[in-house]
Amino acid sequence: MGLFDKKFCDVCGEKIGLLGNRKLEDGNLCKNCAAKLSPWFSERRHSTVESIKEQLAYREENRKAVGAFHATRTFGKYYKVLIDDNAGKFMVTNASRLEEANPDVIELSQVTGCDFDIDEDSDEIKRKDANGDEVSYSPPRFEYSYDFYITLRVNHPYFDDIRFKLNSSSINTGERSMSRRSSNPRAGIFSGEYDDYVQMGNEIRDALLQANQFTRSAAPGYGAPDAAAYGAAPGYGAAGAAPGYGAPGAAPGYGAAGAAPGYGAAGAAPGYGAPGAAPGYGKVG
Repeated sequence: MGLFDKKFCDVCGEKIGLLGNRKLEDGNLCKNCAAKLSPWFSERRHSTVESIKEQLAYREENRKAVGAFHATRTFGKYYKVLIDDNAGKFMVTNASRLEEANPDVIELSQVTGCDFDIDEDSDEIKRKDANGDEVSYSPPRFEYSYDFYITLRVNHPYFDDIRFKLNSSSINTGERSMSRRSSNPRAGIFSGEYDDYVQMGNEIRDALLQANQFTRSAAPGYGAPDAAAYGAAPGYGAAGAAPGYGAPGAAPGYGAAGAAPGYGAAGAAPGYGAPGAAPGYGKVG
């Protein structure tokens, strides 16, 4: 067969236009069928025609789950995490029209882990010398920018993780390196947007981990966690919501309200303190 021979989609049977072919392990896929796959799916080239057909069948069933989804809590600005506490499910999407986008509806019990990472990028600031050449300052000076990421690990048949960016564009802090500022929230240097995203990332991570723990440990007869069990602070249960739960707002095995497993008490500033970082910071990648 020649390079420009006509190709047909092995899933829907439609003719594939020029530059519209999406190769599979044992066949071809048109761009229209490819667009219906999960946005978190990345193994298309190593998938068989049969496995793609199975995923597309799942995606059609998922539309029903989207229609039945009723968000009780929403986190984020660019990409949003929507949680349906009554059904014990969540979705991650940047779409405004959910039924059209068909985001994957995932059980909270399928979450196996969640990381919040902050990537720092630096660009050296230079000056011109007497000859008009760019030279470094002594000591060198840098401008800093930051991006904020959530990575969710899930037990799902079509993808293992969901990685998304909280900010739509990098947050610039000028010559202030936020990773080096004081861990004392009253003495440190602050950038409003930077701190907003740190708080947002920690809230998303803690809410998903706590909701997952609450769903998994629900004793027979209690059913799925109910939205009414959550207090004013997102993700924190009300005191006495279920027998055997620790401090008000803490899920089983958690410390003080707002602390994820193993992270200890919540820091002085709300929602701060990523694992392995100095108090008041997220993890800097």
